Amino acid sequence: MYTQHLTADRLVATSAVLVALAGVILGALALARGGRRRSMTALVAGVIGLVVGGFVVVTADGGPGTGNGIVGGYVAVVLGLAAAVLGGLARRRTGGLTLPEH
Repeated sequence: MYTQHLTADRLVATSAVLVALAGVILGALALARGGRRRSMTALVAGVIGLVVGGFVVVTADGGPGTGNGIVGGYVAVVLGLAAAVLGGLARRRTGGLTLPEH
């Protein structure tokens, strides 16, 4: 029977997914209920998930099933992007993020 082991790359990718997922949840809560701290935490968690997930994808030596964590890296990138967008929208709604005017 073939079993897959938790490699260091998979562990990093899984951690990035969990951080990004927490950011998505916090971002959704911040949009629904408000809260500057929640929105900022979602934004930071999203950026961390995006960067770490991107790092895993870029440094992976093989494809899915090779133990390089590439699938988790891609999931972390997608969730990180979603968390950053949700956090940014919530932050802008609370007045904590202003865009420069042209």
